[in-house]
Amino acid sequence: MSYADLRELRSALTTASDIAFSLDEAPSGQETELLTDALRRALAAAGALTTEQGTTGCAQHPQGAVDPLYGDPEDPLPPGYGRCLLCNDRRRRASARRRGWR
Repeated sequence: MSYADLRELRSALTTASDIAFSLDEAPSGQETELLTDALRRALAAAGALTTEQGTTGCAQHPQGAVDPLYGDPEDPLPPGYGRCLLCNDRRRRASARRRGWR
């Protein structure tokens, strides 16, 4: 178990708790979707506490940082990107170089 795994679990549970306690008597579909997403993140993070691949699911960086955009419905990652921040950053830099940016 790494600190990143535990931090991801705590973050997801805090988000789920915040959403749940702010719900009205009849939550909207969006509120329900946000709560479900937070609970799925918490479940995945709890499962990662005991897995060999770590939080990222990455063979190269199993204990690396999780990309904060992973699972963000408002700003989704491009297709093919995973949870690993290090790998996603490498992909972003390579893509920027292909477009001529520095």
